[in-house]
Amino acid sequence: MASSHSREQFDIAIVGGGPSGRIAALALAQQGLSCVLIAPTVDQQDGRTTALWQRSIDLLRDIGVWPAIEGNSEALKKMRMIDSTGRLFRAPEVVFDCSELGLEEFGFNILNSELNVVLEKACAAQPGLEMLADTVETAEFGDEQATLFTSGGRTISARLAVAADGRKSTLREAAGIEVKSWSYPQVAVVLNLEHRLPHQQISTEFHTSTGPFTLVPLPGRQSSLVCVETAEGAAKLLAMTDEELETELERRAHSILGSFKLASKPQSFPLAGLTATSLVGPRLALVGETAHVFPPIGAQGLNLSMRDIRDLTTIVAAARLSHADIGSRPLLASYEKKRFSDIRSRTNAVDVLNRSLLTEFLPVQAVRSAGMYLTGKLGPLRRILMREGLAPGTAFQLHR
Repeated sequence: MASSHSREQFDIAIVGGGPSGRIAALALAQQGLSCVLIAPTVDQQDGRTTALWQRSIDLLRDIGVWPAIEGNSEALKKMRMIDSTGRLFRAPEVVFDCSELGLEEFGFNILNSELNVVLEKACAAQPGLEMLADTVETAEFGDEQATLFTSGGRTISARLAVAADGRKSTLREAAGIEVKSWSYPQVAVVLNLEHRLPHQQISTEFHTSTGPFTLVPLPGRQSSLVCVETAEGAAKLLAMTDEELETELERRAHSILGSFKLASKPQSFPLAGLTATSLVGPRLALVGETAHVFPPIGAQGLNLSMRDIRDLTTIVAAARLSHADIGSRPLLASYEKKRFSDIRSRTNAVDVLNRSLLTEFLPVQAVRSAGMYLTGKLGPLRRILMREGLAPGTAFQLHR
């Protein structure tokens, strides 16, 4: 256990350098609490992108970073789903249009590297937030405080620790919180493309027998691609020359955006799922991928994490105003209760959709096709699904 220097005391210690950790640090520090963010230097090479829905953008506006993000992002105004499975039961094309909900756009898509730069600068400038470029080796959780021991020999104590340190979380493990994890026979190949035709701010998701093949608009004539394949299929794609890969991806996209040119190096990620058995421990709250992981379908990952952060911040802010203990068991229990159903429903929905694409069982294929058919034909059903996808629990509320 590393501990060579004097103990440093904060109200809240946030651990994790991804978007979830930095957004949580900004949101909590802006409540007038002393915070420390323990995170390694930001990854400037992350070529992946993130689609942010309206509720997430509202949070980014609240913490003052959205103006710096918006200029590097692309609006998403329509979402198109196309059955490209080639099976007996094939669904008709479905188009979700933001205008049906009276919205200007569903959200925006941005490169993770651009998002990370904005968040890092905002954290460095945030009063009441200390930045510690370090990692946590281990932690202890007592009745009164959490104590974190860093690789650099620092000892940090806080009334509340927020674990945003990912699926292999040191804090979660130190607190003894178990996880339920599973894997899929799939690998996501991720890259960015330049294309000859304009995307017209339409995100297109082809449903294939190995998983989604999704093109999401970026600024200009560029789009991000997530191609879900078998491990063998992904290996074949990654072994291709740039020219071969461009031709193959254009074929799979049915040339809807014309010819392709690679705009980033392909990355690959085995698909897996994870849920923590509890979202809290003594003096500890889990957010983001520390608490939940699932395949990149429907752009639900970071948007779910942002709802974790908003709910935790709201609860902590109310406790501070009432002079209550921000890391007490009752407060943490209220956070877990508030988040549980949202996390469970999102995880289950993504899992069911993903497995429905993989199955060869004809009745399941028929049900999925019928569901897409009804979604395309029935406006009220389509609008309910759009609202629930953007902001769970609001499907039957009035929208602007």
